[in-house]
Amino acid sequence: MSAPPTMSTHPTPLPGYKERIKALAHGVLDPVVTGLAAAGVHPNHLTVLGFVLSLAAGLSFALGSFRLAALITIASGLCDILDGQLARRTGTISRFGAFFDSTLDRVADAFVLMGIAGYFAIQLVDMTMNPSRVLANLQHGLEPITYAVLALVAMLAMVGSFMVSYTRARAEGLGLECKVGWFERPERMVLVIIMGLAGIGPVIPAGLLILTAFSFATAWQRMAHVWKLTRVAGSDSDTTEV
Repeated sequence: MSAPPTMSTHPTPLPGYKERIKALAHGVLDPVVTGLAAAGVHPNHLTVLGFVLSLAAGLSFALGSFRLAALITIASGLCDILDGQLARRTGTISRFGAFFDSTLDRVADAFVLMGIAGYFAIQLVDMTMNPSRVLANLQHGLEPITYAVLALVAMLAMVGSFMVSYTRARAEGLGLECKVGWFERPERMVLVIIMGLAGIGPVIPAGLLILTAFSFATAWQRMAHVWKLTRVAGSDSDTTEV
């Protein structure tokens, strides 16, 4: 008599909120992907379009058109979702495509945050040429140094976003899995979109501080994760730094 099948004591974990949101987005965009595939659109075309839109979003931020910048960022994010989904649908996934997409994403992130920093730098320069505006801002509790600090925080946020991507890429280049940390590019883009839609006001400074703090926290979390992995007996060895 055969033994009854044993039940697994380790049930399959339920997908996290990121996976559920990703599945929902892919389901909604699936008809669009079908149309793009039928039209012969290549995934790299969407990658480039998303990159160009990010450049336009950065310029809009620099010029003070925050809500327009937010809408353009949404369009850029859609392109970022569609290119991967289209590559899987058409069977055109390639290592170069993944490299190309990631590289342009880093430059796009930089331009958006440089645009925000540029806005505050432009305002600071304008105040040096228009003393009456300084007096008007002081009446609302806005000192010139505030604009300089916010420009600096935006640049720090850019460094933090780079570190989030670099720590994972460097770890995986060493053959280590490094998917820890929740504040990744989608979360950063959502926060930037909220900042833009809110327009000039307290939301942008608060958003920049959150963006900076959480980006560096995620990078540190990945560093700690890699440190733990490399402390396992026999898993660490001398590696030439590049």
